[in-house]
Amino acid sequence: MSKIKIICDSMSDLTKEQIEKYDIEVLPLTVILEDKEYKDGIDFELDEFYKILKDKKVYPKTSQVTYGQFKTVFDKYIAEGKTIFYIAASANATGSYQSAVMAKNDTEGDIHLYDASNLTFGAGIFVLRAAELAEQGKTVEEIIPELDLIKEKYCLVFSIDSLNHLQKGGRISSTKAVLGNILNVKPICEVKDGLVSQLGQVRGKKNVISKLIETTDELTNGQIDNKVMYVGYMDNIKERDALIEALKQKYNPEKIGSFRIGSCIGSHSGPGVLGILSFKK
Repeated sequence: MSKIKIICDSMSDLTKEQIEKYDIEVLPLTVILEDKEYKDGIDFELDEFYKILKDKKVYPKTSQVTYGQFKTVFDKYIAEGKTIFYIAASANATGSYQSAVMAKNDTEGDIHLYDASNLTFGAGIFVLRAAELAEQGKTVEEIIPELDLIKEKYCLVFSIDSLNHLQKGGRISSTKAVLGNILNVKPICEVKDGLVSQLGQVRGKKNVISKLIETTDELTNGQIDNKVMYVGYMDNIKERDALIEALKQKYNPEKIGSFRIGSCIGSHSGPGVLGILSFKK
């Protein structure tokens, strides 16, 4: 049994099976929905969240993991004699990492923090790799260079179905949102340094998949590692399956996994997100 306790935040969008397999401690962010607070991944199921997003036309907000949450968990595992390794999804996208820094500074013990600078399962990949290596008996100092390699090689692109949530979150103007929705514009974005930036756009849903693949090709200079690729989705199963099929035809990867985008990212993006997580050779 590893002496290292792997901790992450809920923005990493790990499944229950993944969490249980490696006994990962997941600290939830808070989702604020219609003036009520919910612990991400605990207080509601994802299907329920997607349904609310679609049916009620609500615009949730999120808040970071608090100092108190980190302090309680750090104290618990230090008392058990563990080495703590917290892998944050993104220090740029949320204040959770800063909360962890403050809690670490107030706690005596062996605590290490790492910023994956990524979102959703793009961050989850770092957590799983760290957990695998810890299980093999690697130290934190040996694990970190392996995580840095992922940082150099990952490519995460995705499309957003509606501009309303970006407008409500202050990411784009209301004029741009109205015009974009009339023209049926779907932004194509990437995650870089833990933040989302728009790379382009397409008109109409039917062009999203080819544009996602084209963008992935450009960002990786066509040098994709075809050992494994992942498709990110919400409740848009048909689109997920169509994208998996397109990736098989284009890259013939040895393995294609998929991941569901959780309520933290969904709160800001709205429903219908579709993405590709790939790695350069």
